[in-house]
Amino acid sequence: MAKLQYDKQGRLMFTQEMRREYTILVPNMAPIHFRILESVLRSHGYRAVLLHNCGPSVTENGLKYVHNDTCYPALLVIGQMIDALKSGNYDPDRTALLLSQTGGGCRASNYIHLLRKALHRAGFDQVPVISLNVSGLEKNKGFRLTLPLLRQAMAALVYGDLLMLLSNQVKPYETEKGQAMAMVETWSQRLVQQFEQKSGYGKKEIAQNMGEIVRDFARIPVHMTPKVKVGVVGEIYVKYSKLGNNDLEGLLRREDCEVMIPGVLNFVMYCIENNITDVELYGGSPIKAMVAKKIMDYLCGIEKAMIDAVSQEPRFQAPSPFYHTKELSRGLIGSGCKMGEGWLLTAEMAELIDAGFQNIICTQPFGCLPNHIVGKGMIRKLKEIYPDSNIVPIDYDPSATSVNQENRIKLMLAIARENLEKKTTPLAYPQKKQEPVSHAASSSATC
Repeated sequence: MAKLQYDKQGRLMFTQEMRREYTILVPNMAPIHFRILESVLRSHGYRAVLLHNCGPSVTENGLKYVHNDTCYPALLVIGQMIDALKSGNYDPDRTALLLSQTGGGCRASNYIHLLRKALHRAGFDQVPVISLNVSGLEKNKGFRLTLPLLRQAMAALVYGDLLMLLSNQVKPYETEKGQAMAMVETWSQRLVQQFEQKSGYGKKEIAQNMGEIVRDFARIPVHMTPKVKVGVVGEIYVKYSKLGNNDLEGLLRREDCEVMIPGVLNFVMYCIENNITDVELYGGSPIKAMVAKKIMDYLCGIEKAMIDAVSQEPRFQAPSPFYHTKELSRGLIGSGCKMGEGWLLTAEMAELIDAGFQNIICTQPFGCLPNHIVGKGMIRKLKEIYPDSNIVPIDYDPSATSVNQENRIKLMLAIARENLEKKTTPLAYPQKKQEPVSHAASSSATC
């Protein structure tokens, strides 16, 4: 059994010996993406396990060991981990926890410290916590973000974005229910196998895989009928996590809607782009900006491969390029507004409206100041520029009832259906996006 080691501040370290012996529990956010990411970690020698436990016990453990004024995603993530340790399925003496740490200005930067405090209160002081960060906030000898691991992780995210995009465009129209998700399962397994064989993440391999994925989804028989189109934006965890948003996608599918959710790659590119913006607006090392630009060039290449693959099939609607999305935010909100999801959240709402998804649900943890400003706070301005937009903000919190949330969503959908009935043109394949619209004449918001 690995010997416990502590740093000068008393932090329990994750050692090389632990890497060989310990199971690493990973909280679940975006199921399609994280399943592939789990395989990436496994292919690099980490015994990673993606958590799927949910239900009232997760929230109860979160409320028990985390202050109830803490950000709702932190409460759920920590509750899910504590619940897993209590389940008896894992040996606490040979288990570690992996949690991302952004280092940004929102409460998410404190999750890892809240988790350690919760572990102490729950009697799991022997469980090490691994900080997943690229800014050097915390380091562990037993866990390293190598270049091959990062390249595979980026590939996993863009594959997840593609599978999510295509399945959401097929599910509402498939003639035989379940075929889209069966295709997601098939390709997830194939991609996992490729990563295990150290393949599937080169640029040519990514482009080839994406072309095949798009063609396979295009073969699924569909019956195109008019549907209410709903976009989902918001705080990153609540936007993607079924646990965080009370299975919002499931609710919208039951209401016979087509759902569009911007990809995770958008958020990664937003984080990298902010490093360039920092130097441009506030000064700093030009080397930092140069490195960020190199990374952005690489990510833009992967993004282009996905857009090109989707664009080959006229039946599918390709996502907007990242810099097109950023352009749509001009005149709406300043690029220096980058706490939480920052300007990206506003830009994604504009992108969805531009793509024909005028009905938008803005998901946010209750009391999340950054997202209340760039989400709820920007709705009025968006409606001034896009009069046909139909946007509803939904708060998620332990004290918020699902009935109240569903009622507000259903009211928005009732308006959406009325607007759909007014349209007389038959449903065709999605129209190509227009050129970026400049809102430079409009006032901007910064924070």
